[in-house]
Amino acid sequence: MLQKVRKQFLVQARFTWRSLFDDQFLLVTNTLTGGSLLAMGDFVQQSWEIHQEPDKVRDWKRIGYTFVIGCSTGPLLHHWYGRLDSAYVGRAMNTLVKKVLADQLIASPIIGMWYFLGMGLMEGHTLSEGWRDFKGKFWEYYKADCCVWPPVQMFNFYYVSPKYRLMYINIISLGWDVFLSYLKHRDDSHPL
Repeated sequence: MLQKVRKQFLVQARFTWRSLFDDQFLLVTNTLTGGSLLAMGDFVQQSWEIHQEPDKVRDWKRIGYTFVIGCSTGPLLHHWYGRLDSAYVGRAMNTLVKKVLADQLIASPIIGMWYFLGMGLMEGHTLSEGWRDFKGKFWEYYKADCCVWPPVQMFNFYYVSPKYRLMYINIISLGWDVFLSYLKHRDDSHPL
């Protein structure tokens, strides 16, 4: 009896999971996973900050803000990868290189700017303060981005089905999201 119930549950879970990647739900799935994983990255970073300074308190509003920013990038990236796949069709090496270069030269700076400006605005800073923060940390952000994402994207564009592309990126980006949270919220007034 228990075996039959367990099997039914697994079958149902499998079909529910698959429906999340149907065309009608794919945008919502990509949006919510982007927001959830960016928020999880901030949660992990805050846990590290609390470990370093035990009197520090978890900032749930900050986690909420990162969820909103992650959700706002979901539709942007969902459509970006769709356009990239239609502009550069196939898996030939020169096609993969074009996709990775476009991703690094166009999407990466835009997403970084979106993150820094959006977080700054939600945290009560002006647009010019957010822009100054982004400009001050851009090269550190972009150098790290260029080290992490090109190999990840080469694998993504070669092996991963287009409908799972953003989910793959969202999962891989959990570590990246911790770095983004660190970079955005570190106190630059105290040298390391």
